[in-house]
Amino acid sequence: MTTLHPPGAVVSETGPARILRVAGRAARLATHRLALLVVLLAAVFAAVGLLPGDAAGATADRGASAAELAARRTALGLDRPWPERFWDWMTALPTGDLGTTARGEHVTDVLSGPFPNTLLLGTLALVLAVSGALLLGSWAALRPGGRADRTIDTLATTAFALPEFVVSVALLLLLSQWTGWLPAVTLAGPDGTPESWTMLLLPLLSLAIPQIGWNTRIVRGALADQAALPHVKTAVLDGLPRRRILTHHMLPGALPAIAAGIATSAGMLLGGAVVVETLFNYPGIGAVLATAITDRDTPLVAGVVAAAGAAISLLLLLADLVRTTALGEHR
Repeated sequence: MTTLHPPGAVVSETGPARILRVAGRAARLATHRLALLVVLLAAVFAAVGLLPGDAAGATADRGASAAELAARRTALGLDRPWPERFWDWMTALPTGDLGTTARGEHVTDVLSGPFPNTLLLGTLALVLAVSGALLLGSWAALRPGGRADRTIDTLATTAFALPEFVVSVALLLLLSQWTGWLPAVTLAGPDGTPESWTMLLLPLLSLAIPQIGWNTRIVRGALADQAALPHVKTAVLDGLPRRRILTHHMLPGALPAIAAGIATSAGMLLGGAVVVETLFNYPGIGAVLATAITDRDTPLVAGVVAAAGAAISLLLLLADLVRTTALGEHR
């Protein structure tokens, strides 16, 4: 017997159907992100090859003869076209082999210490950025057009407009050089991590402040869009408390836009970490990447990009799924 539904009626999904839809969506998104990452890694191989000099010359002993440099280029595979070297590197990647650096070290060993430090710094900065943005954006949204709204908008715009290195220098002068409250550089302990938690604060604030500005504007805009919807206006007319209107009527609908902003921030944070880590001597992938570029070390540069790209792709995938689920998209 066939069940008839009125025209325009919305048929809710059963549990298994919803799970299959979300899983299919996740698989398509993951495939798309993986393809983008592969293209990015190919571009890395090509770009490093276009830089003047090569890894053989950059890492060779001073005074090495032409014959020694030629032999070193052959040993490093630099006499082969970059697409061929990229293919060999990619086919080994699924096994966890990121290749060998120009100095003879395994790339995974080189990244095993600095990358967790960068993830720690980036995660803390993301948590601080999201928390600050939700607080400031919600505060402004509950007072539209007021002094607090205008002040927060101005501060958020200014914070986002400032590059990380400008924020870093300003904080370095204010909190270290002039007041002596925080250490200016990060010293690594025997295990490769910062010796003290206070050494995390300047890099953390330098990364988080611009992203607080970016996400505050996103939160404020998303909540403003929700405030204009009929069900929110009805809640206001019914005299519900402002906090309840915010948490039960505005934030759920604003979640897709906020999630997209958070995922974008993750990419910005990892990109900005390279500059901030260098300024504060933080033991992360920033210093590794700078050295790799100086050495024209393609496998090491690609390894850094692959690790960072995988982390960013995962966050983007989660944000896409949150947005899809919240909007109820059926694809």
